[in-house]
Amino acid sequence: MTQIRPPRTWSDVKPVRVTKIPEGLWLRCVACEQMIYRKQMEANLHVCPLCEHHYRISATQRVNQLLDDGSFEPMFENLETTDPLKFVDLKKYTDRLAAEQKRTGQPEGCQSGRGFIKGRAIMLCCLDLTFFMGTLSSVVGEKLTRAIELATDQDLPLIVVSCSGGARMQESGLSLMQMAKTSAALARFDDAGGLFISVLTDPTTGGVSASFAMLGDVIFAEPKALIGFAGPRVIKQTIRQDLPDGFQTSEFLLERGFVDRVVSRAQLRNEIGRVIDYAGK
Repeated sequence: MTQIRPPRTWSDVKPVRVTKIPEGLWLRCVACEQMIYRKQMEANLHVCPLCEHHYRISATQRVNQLLDDGSFEPMFENLETTDPLKFVDLKKYTDRLAAEQKRTGQPEGCQSGRGFIKGRAIMLCCLDLTFFMGTLSSVVGEKLTRAIELATDQDLPLIVVSCSGGARMQESGLSLMQMAKTSAALARFDDAGGLFISVLTDPTTGGVSASFAMLGDVIFAEPKALIGFAGPRVIKQTIRQDLPDGFQTSEFLLERGFVDRVVSRAQLRNEIGRVIDYAGK
């Protein structure tokens, strides 16, 4: 005789344990709005594998991507930022500096030193967008100038990777003076026959774009990087004219001769090495 089982009730149903997915594994691309696996994007040099949007990265990440493994020799790390103007806005400048140093683990917004790219000895300077938006300060200008002078003395190709919001307002005229100082050092470097490769990334603006960033013998730019002196709203108000779409992008500047080549991050090492070989350095 077949036994009839009583109907199941909710009390008989055992809950299914759902494994929680760790946060941060996926992110939505800011350009194509597709979901991408974070580790895949990081392995792709922080470039979206779907639309090739180039994410902003720190100076440390830039150094590790460009140079041969273990070849970087950092220099001028003993330079410290002071506050001669005793500048105060909503906070003291010294407090802002301390907070940035604690957050980033870096003393200032630039890393400079010797290294090798595909076996070729070079002098490298990378501005750090994560520190005060990569702004040009007295220490950043001094590190750049010393690197340029050392490259001149040792006849090394100079690579400067720019990403900056301009001059640092908390240092006023002292930061603006760095534009002239770095440009003068580059003029002496050029007179000595040096090779200067300038790499423009997103964003390169303000006093940085108005000085050393645009003085390269060869100027590379990452795709769709914002490059310009002032923002489009300020320019439109000044000249009182409508501006063309994308007029401050790498591609727009390439068409008008301000940039020599738009190079993806994956090809940057190859292109730099090719230019160094072509120049015979």
